[in-house]
Amino acid sequence: MPFVIGSPCIDVLDRSCIDECPVDCIYEGDRKLYINPNECIDCGACVPTCPVDAITMDRRTPESEQGFIQDNEDFFNTVLAGRDAPIGDPGGAARAGRFGVDTPLVASFATQR
Repeated sequence: MPFVIGSPCIDVLDRSCIDECPVDCIYEGDRKLYINPNECIDCGACVPTCPVDAITMDRRTPESEQGFIQDNEDFFNTVLAGRDAPIGDPGGAARAGRFGVDTPLVASFATQR
């Protein structure tokens, strides 16, 4: 997985990274955005547009945010609450639309709205 969106994105959802992504691989949960590790082309276009510095390269993710590496994968590869199957690789966030559900890790964070 080349890039990871961490906890600073929770309850912010600025979405400027979505506009910059040339392959449409940034998907919207309920409270956070997620980068699909199988669709990302490792270009880094999303990083400078994030106003809260929530996006990092996986190998440069701070220790306090390491859990979000697996969490970003889990969003696509595990069955989330209210769903019958994993999200998988939809082939583009615009086509898939907002999912409105988050991983258990993100759901465990206190609401910051």
